[in-house]
Amino acid sequence: MIPYHDENKTRNFALVTYALIAANVASWLLVQGAGTAPALPASVCNFGLIAGEFTGAVAPGTPVELGEGMLCRTEGGRNVANLFTSMFMHGSWLHLIGNMWFLYLFGNNVEDSMGRARFVAFYLLSGVAAALLQVYLTPESVLPMVGASGAISGVMGGYLILYPRVRVFTFVPIGFFLMSVALPAWTMLVYWLVIQVLGGVTAVAGAKSGGVAFWAHIGGFAAGAILVKLLARPRMVAEHEASVYRPPDYRRAA
Repeated sequence: MIPYHDENKTRNFALVTYALIAANVASWLLVQGAGTAPALPASVCNFGLIAGEFTGAVAPGTPVELGEGMLCRTEGGRNVANLFTSMFMHGSWLHLIGNMWFLYLFGNNVEDSMGRARFVAFYLLSGVAAALLQVYLTPESVLPMVGASGAISGVMGGYLILYPRVRVFTFVPIGFFLMSVALPAWTMLVYWLVIQVLGGVTAVAGAKSGGVAFWAHIGGFAAGAILVKLLARPRMVAEHEASVYRPPDYRRAA
């Protein structure tokens, strides 16, 4: 399913959401060379999060092949800063665009529910929780982990808790065609979560250490669902729900 619009309007300009999108795009263009070598592999090596490096399970100097003729070597120490820098690195144009689209679609409403400063904390904490769960489950992996997916999964988890009934318009592929359907947010987001769990279980069963970081998505989603209860302002959420979920006025309609 490809969501493209929701009926959830915001009351305030989503400054932080747009700033995060701008920061990710700027990192891609200026630091990662818009996906070209040698900037892309160098940025993944230097700013990505390597689980085995973070846990100390991999010896310093261990070579990590990032592609033909491209080699990264692990360093000593936990490199805690990479928990944060990895959130702003991506592996391809499609990776970046997909992440930024979901952030654009769901981030503004979550930001609206808690205010800008709290949303910054919410976003970063969700991203850190996502990365730590992936590290915990793949402690010896030497492949650098990059992407905003974990933090954005937290945004999606928060959105599910706050606005499960809001309709999200989604493209669903039917053969060679795309059909537009309107679904309650909970159906789309729960479906997405089930896919991540199945992918995570399959990856663990197959002892895979690369590819999609499914457990980071799950960790971020769970963290967002918990953190939103702590950081969202009840008054702002209540006012928003009152404006979105109006009961039908049958008397006026008659």
